[in-house]
Amino acid sequence: MTENKRIAADTLGMEAAEMRRLGYKLVDMVVERHLHRNHEPAIQIGQPQDLLAALGGELPEYPLDADESLELLAQVALAHQQHGDHPRYFARVPGPGSFAALLGEWLGVGFNTIAASWGGGSGPATLETVVTGWLAQLLRLPTHTEGVILSGGSIANLNAFMVARHETGTGVAYLTDQTHASLKRNLQHMGLPDSHIRILPSDADYRMDMHTLRAAIAGDRQAGLMPMMVVASAGTTNTGAVDPLVEIAALCREQGLWFHVDGAYGAPAALTAQGQRYLAGMELADSLVLDPHKWLFQPYDAGVCLITRPSALERCFAMYPEYLRDAQGQAQQVVNFGNRSLELTRRSRAVKLWMSLRTYGVARFREAIQYGIELAELAEKVLHEQPDVWEVVTPAQIGIICFALRHAEPGEHARRAQTLADSGFACLTSTQLRGREVLRLCTLNPLTTETDIRETLARLAAYPLPARIV
Repeated sequence: MTENKRIAADTLGMEAAEMRRLGYKLVDMVVERHLHRNHEPAIQIGQPQDLLAALGGELPEYPLDADESLELLAQVALAHQQHGDHPRYFARVPGPGSFAALLGEWLGVGFNTIAASWGGGSGPATLETVVTGWLAQLLRLPTHTEGVILSGGSIANLNAFMVARHETGTGVAYLTDQTHASLKRNLQHMGLPDSHIRILPSDADYRMDMHTLRAAIAGDRQAGLMPMMVVASAGTTNTGAVDPLVEIAALCREQGLWFHVDGAYGAPAALTAQGQRYLAGMELADSLVLDPHKWLFQPYDAGVCLITRPSALERCFAMYPEYLRDAQGQAQQVVNFGNRSLELTRRSRAVKLWMSLRTYGVARFREAIQYGIELAELAEKVLHEQPDVWEVVTPAQIGIICFALRHAEPGEHARRAQTLADSGFACLTSTQLRGREVLRLCTLNPLTTETDIRETLARLAAYPLPARIV
């Protein structure tokens, strides 16, 4: 290439003053949104043609105005979504990200951080080692526990399942009808046939039934099959129920099975004394998954896979091609996180966790989690105050409660939940419990107030609602 044809070195950059101006503007936009997010709709869903008209158009050949693009992102693209950090977003499992975590995320992205190998990112690798170690300590797991941070619970559970199969050999996995739906899908795409995936009926409290589990394992052995793993829930998505973890752990030891715990939403409750009672036995797991973007108040995304068998992650995933030799590092204590999952190129999700744990300290996390537990208990109290209107179907359990209108018509719960969501005031979901439609509140956000709980329930009871209320 001739000298006069060479592209300028920073053709995709900006002048320093412009970078600062746009960067400060972006910070102001985010801070303003954090300060006033309780005034935006809890969820907003747009029409495809409207969103495409505002955000699409011809592929830009030449520069467009950056300020206009930022405004379009904030006011159109990012406004039309579920706002999991809204104090009245009670659907699914909220993600109330903290600001200190956001600072860490920004810095990691701004430094183009990579966390694949020691040679390519020894600092980020150290952060991930520290953070996964801290999480293992908080959850009272063995000191030799090792981990990796992935995108969320679905992928983290799949990671653990692949390690379990590698360590024990393939065989039958045991779940319940309350296990998160993604876990069955993980097992199927991992190669287990449906005949090796046991979906067992839960007990009256929507927990794993030990008699049913024992019978299923015995039946499979008698049929010549090899039991491989029991998948327990430390807080089911439907009701917040916790399987009998101590009993399952003992059975797995007795039978030589891998004991996996899906604590994607519920595991952080173990930071509190009340949560420890709910989650007793979780520390006995061979593998444990949790999502910090839920009850550890991180912005999306982060899912942690913790394995209590030393070096099992590397035994399952490690590879040593010649072109990565220089990046692997020589010291024995070096960790190459690209050898702990199927991800090779991976950003550092540990930066935000490290930043927020240092900024707030565990005590403030513990206080916030306990408050979420108490909010669900408050909702149960409010529902009991109107026994002629509401029935509590499952009690408050680590931040989740399910309830129903008395004498509701078919589909009425879903209609009321949708009307409330369309109003913008609050968002919650309906679900099915043994064929019965119920409403469900998940109360993880420390910004939620008693008034938010009471007003949300009052508006649900007062259906039909006006077309839009905020």
